[in-house]
Amino acid sequence: MEHRVRVRNESDRRTLAWLRERTSDAALATTAQACMTPGQLGKAYVSQLCRRLGLRPPWQVREAATGAAAHSEVGDRHLAAIRQILARPQVETRRPAG
Repeated sequence: MEHRVRVRNESDRRTLAWLRERTSDAALATTAQACMTPGQLGKAYVSQLCRRLGLRPPWQVREAATGAAAHSEVGDRHLAAIRQILARPQVETRRPAG
């Protein structure tokens, strides 16, 4: 099904699995096709499928991927950026007296 639907993260993957438990793959494929405008290339978003089908995944499915692992990944990226900034040579910013 991922060849028709844009799965960008673990939350999308869980939501798509939840949708597949509730509807058939044929219905999801038809809905994904209906989400695309004529001539548009690409894939439908999982959120578009939910809206078109009138389904709203429970918060446990949507939020399952945003636990401590997701937060530590963001923190690691920020720490790496801070380390790069600190590793740059210091530039003198004082103005000459005069």
